[in-house]
Amino acid sequence: MDIIYHAESRQFHLTNDQVSYIIGILPNGEPGQLYFGARIPDSKDRSYLINREFRAMMVGMPDQEDFSLEMNRREYPSFGTSDLRLPAYEVLSSNGSHVSCPVYDSHEILKGKPDLPGLPALYTEDEEEAKTLLLTLKDPVNGMEIVLSYTIFRDYPVISRSVFFKNGGKEELRIERALSISLDLPDHDYVWMQFSGAWGREKTPVHKKLSEGVTAIGSLRGHSSANHNPFVILRRENTDEFQGEALGMALIYSGNFLAQAEVDTYGTTRLMLGIHPDRFSWILKPGEGFQTPEAVLVHTAAGLNGLSQTLHSLYRKRLSRGYWKERPRPILLNNWEATLMDFTEESILKIAGKGKEAGIELFVLDDGWFGARDDDTKGLGDWYVNKAKLPGGIEGLAEKIHGMGMKFGLWVEPEMVNPDSDLYRAHPDWVLAAPGRPRSLGRHQMVLDMTREDVQEYLYERLHATILEGKIDYIKWDMNRTISECFSALKAPEEQGKVYHQYILAVYRLYERLIGDFPELLFESCASGGSRLDAGMLYYAPQAWGSDDTDAVERMRIQYGTSYGYPISSVGSHVSECPNQQTGRNCPITTRGNVAYFGTFGFELDLNKLTDEEFEEVKKQVAFMKQYRELIQGGRFYRLASPFTGNQCAWMVVSEDRSRAVFAFYRSLCRVNPGRKRVKLAGLDADRLYKAEGREYYGGELMEIGWEVTSAPSWDPEKDGDFYSRVIVLEG
Repeated sequence: MDIIYHAESRQFHLTNDQVSYIIGILPNGEPGQLYFGARIPDSKDRSYLINREFRAMMVGMPDQEDFSLEMNRREYPSFGTSDLRLPAYEVLSSNGSHVSCPVYDSHEILKGKPDLPGLPALYTEDEEEAKTLLLTLKDPVNGMEIVLSYTIFRDYPVISRSVFFKNGGKEELRIERALSISLDLPDHDYVWMQFSGAWGREKTPVHKKLSEGVTAIGSLRGHSSANHNPFVILRRENTDEFQGEALGMALIYSGNFLAQAEVDTYGTTRLMLGIHPDRFSWILKPGEGFQTPEAVLVHTAAGLNGLSQTLHSLYRKRLSRGYWKERPRPILLNNWEATLMDFTEESILKIAGKGKEAGIELFVLDDGWFGARDDDTKGLGDWYVNKAKLPGGIEGLAEKIHGMGMKFGLWVEPEMVNPDSDLYRAHPDWVLAAPGRPRSLGRHQMVLDMTREDVQEYLYERLHATILEGKIDYIKWDMNRTISECFSALKAPEEQGKVYHQYILAVYRLYERLIGDFPELLFESCASGGSRLDAGMLYYAPQAWGSDDTDAVERMRIQYGTSYGYPISSVGSHVSECPNQQTGRNCPITTRGNVAYFGTFGFELDLNKLTDEEFEEVKKQVAFMKQYRELIQGGRFYRLASPFTGNQCAWMVVSEDRSRAVFAFYRSLCRVNPGRKRVKLAGLDADRLYKAEGREYYGGELMEIGWEVTSAPSWDPEKDGDFYSRVIVLEG
């Protein structure tokens, strides 16, 4: 791993044993993108990659008409000179001009990776793991200074990037666009992959072949959203799960975002990602600065599984932090689908007691424990225990749960408030609301103005007191409403463009304070399920509720799609009741467990209502997960058969030393008199013998011949009916 600077050619080569990223200073003085891809040998000068040619209607430099920015690849493009493609940033000067022409001023090469204060970001544990290039650009006219940050990691085919703006001039400047990364590519022979959906059907892979024009997704909801995720892939048309080239780009951020690819009519591609510029503006007075979130750029020549495995390892080891970073996650039981908000301490203890009997390690009390919270129309924001339900308070219930030998967790939704609440009646000005206009409701609630210090202090005080009094071990932090009417009563008109960004910074700040106070507290983020399952949140909460849809068949798709960009150790996955509350589907408890294993694992039902046979299955599932969860949550994950393209789904996890593996197969609907089918496994040691279900197999034969998943029908409804699944352990 190294960052090499060639002074004579003014070119930088960021390289490790997997990738190369080459930057050159262009004839106009700004940095240009010369190459990104698989590792290539270093060379002192690759100026041949800078284009000089004259074309009709092309705008060139004043003294070099054969050089145009439109015909070259740029590192951080502006708008308005000789490149009319969409820009990565835009600055408004006090004279009304949007033209910006910063040029290279200096650079610094550092060991390790600097922090991004107030923002989530990748980190290193020693300075030998990475090197960072800081490229400083200066605009000689308006005084804006722009520092482009690039970090290359020793162990990953990854470049992380972010941008810092500083007003080094004498007049006020307004940033109107500030994306975190722009990458110009020399061709457009890619398939764009996005991960889209809605509540209950998050992260469906969508494939589009790039062509001239703009392909884009984003969010203006105040959170990353279930509709589109801030992570995209460009893959070659022949790339599949196991071979071929692909690029991945992810934003470590949880607010509004834009991801776009622009293909020009000369066949080149500009890929960009960052804070959505719509409804964003940031005034910088002289001397003030602004930091963009960090973006992660990944390259693979080993197919989509290779790309995903890079991100899984990177996020587990160098994004998640603290006590729970790589620890096995406790198996939990949540009361939500068992009781909703209709419970007493006695009914909760009965459910928890049955969980203890099954071997559950963590009991979680969900919504309804506070204020006048008997339904979702009232009480939200009043973070004081409801003594009618819990006479001994949270601390009394927690003491009894702890006395059973289990950890105790609690649901909260701190960012929201019901109009029918003591908090709103006392502080109606604490919500985001447009002056003189009706206040919209979502799930009967409004959004608190997290940018206000008084709101932050109230939430911090109440959460801190509750966690301390109850000796809480786990917090499920929910967010059940998109932001609308995004207006802060305390901000001047010219400052309203900061609100969306300052809101999410305040959420991060509240997380950071509580983590500092309670370093062993396990956070699980939630936003009506997967509406804020993004890399930014994983910095604070190492796991996220994958979806409010707990149906096992739906969860195959949700968890399969999520695995493209996020480790399965970050995905909350539960066995829920049957018929399922979201779909009404009747699915065997074995299959519900076989799907939920591939995540954090837990239960969301009243175990007292199960048959004896079902409860015995629950105990087996708990024992299985305890035995194999370190492998499942920390191993190398392979997608084998997609539920989006057929009736079957398969995936597996292999230990880092390839000595053990867990393979899972799922079939949604039965077929009468089916043909025989095998699924080829992956990631095994070809020459190692593995034991599975009473036989021995070489890894090579399992990868080349496969495991038979369809045999002659036995007319056994449990085996041959709908929603069948198998989980097979391979021991080498």
